[in-house]
Amino acid sequence: MKIGWFSCGVTSAVACKLAVEKYGKENVRLFYLEIDSAHKDNKRFIKDCENWIGVKVEYRRNPKYKDQFEVIEKTKYVNGVGGARCTKELKKDVRFKIEKEFVFDGQIFGFEFAKKEINRAVRFSQQYPNSKPLYPLIDSKLSKEQCADILLRNNIKLPTMYELGFHNNNCIGCVKGGKGYWNHIKKHFPNEFKQMAILERFAGHSCIKNKFLDELTENEGKHEPPILPDCGTFCEIEFANIIDDRTIAVYEGNKTMKQLTLF
Repeated sequence: MKIGWFSCGVTSAVACKLAVEKYGKENVRLFYLEIDSAHKDNKRFIKDCENWIGVKVEYRRNPKYKDQFEVIEKTKYVNGVGGARCTKELKKDVRFKIEKEFVFDGQIFGFEFAKKEINRAVRFSQQYPNSKPLYPLIDSKLSKEQCADILLRNNIKLPTMYELGFHNNNCIGCVKGGKGYWNHIKKHFPNEFKQMAILERFAGHSCIKNKFLDELTENEGKHEPPILPDCGTFCEIEFANIIDDRTIAVYEGNKTMKQLTLF
């Protein structure tokens, strides 16, 4: 049995579709890690993709927290060297629990075919070998833009967050966003911006470097893609910004992910 991680991003949707086509509907289970701060349009997108893929998406969540705001409120931790606490509580811990529930021989992840994402996949495979990760988009050399095109050609409307100009369909108010991202959040989701600004002061730590959100001026930062890595089940990867030599071999087509010796 394969586990597929459906994050409501365009890449994870196409990765799950490819996995079902390759391994069969009866051999793949799809999971969505639900949080309350995701855009409400996500449920529409999930239904559309369920009809397209032919497999129901199962919802799971951490019952202790409803969203990243509650994580910060209860832990007084925003973001730091160890990564975002909300990623651990809302995504990673839930993934680890699911991994223990099932006997599986592979997990489907939506890393796209791009040098930075291939490097993240290499690092992920090194750090979580027992996850038995599979990367259908890298194997098929599909980029995020191509995934979006595939969905549109199958009459699936992209998630609203993309239509609002966000490069990824993350939770509304991601603590890993920069100045441009947060100014864009302030424009489209002023209540969530205000909520995070208050929580920053409460926790005594900010999302962005050397500045609290309530100090952010209107024209600071750039809102240009890519803004953030997709916040799925693999959000925090150590050394993800350090290029591994094997990344180039995959990117240039000399090796596949399965052919790499990672350890």
